[in-house]
Amino acid sequence: MSRASFNINSSSSEPEVDAGAEQTRRTLLLGALATTACLGCSASARAGEDPPGSDERPQKGDVLVFSEGDQEGKLITAADLQAGGPPVHAWPKDPKTSVVRSASRLNEILVIRLDPAELDEQTRARAVDGIIAYSAICAHAGCPVTAWVKSDVGDKEVLKCMCHNSEYDPRAGAQVVFGPAPRRLAALPLAFAEGSLSVAGNFIGKVGGAQPG
Repeated sequence: MSRASFNINSSSSEPEVDAGAEQTRRTLLLGALATTACLGCSASARAGEDPPGSDERPQKGDVLVFSEGDQEGKLITAADLQAGGPPVHAWPKDPKTSVVRSASRLNEILVIRLDPAELDEQTRARAVDGIIAYSAICAHAGCPVTAWVKSDVGDKEVLKCMCHNSEYDPRAGAQVVFGPAPRRLAALPLAFAEGSLSVAGNFIGKVGGAQPG
């Protein structure tokens, strides 16, 4: 009796063991699939951080938005710019796709409003109502140009890179007036589009310095 009972228990347990093993395999498979799906989601999320076009240089027709501060992402209008400076920092934005071209720091722009009478002829031609734009990246070593201060060699305010003290005069096409920078800042032609500032053409001149940025 005991043997018969034992045989019955043994034969009934085998399918239970097989079923348990199958369940384990299914659990592992589902776990692997879930992990793969999660990794795919993470990759998509990372890709979504830098949408297509976000690292492209400013394009004709792009609008300008604040790149920092409380108004970050807001369209820049003439009313946002104080006459005589200081400049504001901006990113170009594709108005059709709403993509802000902020994936490359070389796309950051300085926008400043000056008296049109102070601008030389070439600079005035790229400006709109005295508003001019330049690359925010120093032509020396690729540091950001962050200061609007009185020049070390004159009585006017200039754009200054605090890394190595290169100074640029925005009234004269951002030509170098002091420091080791080998050339002027790249200029960006501007226009008005429905009350906001827009890009009228590509950068004029090389963006950035000798070192990679």
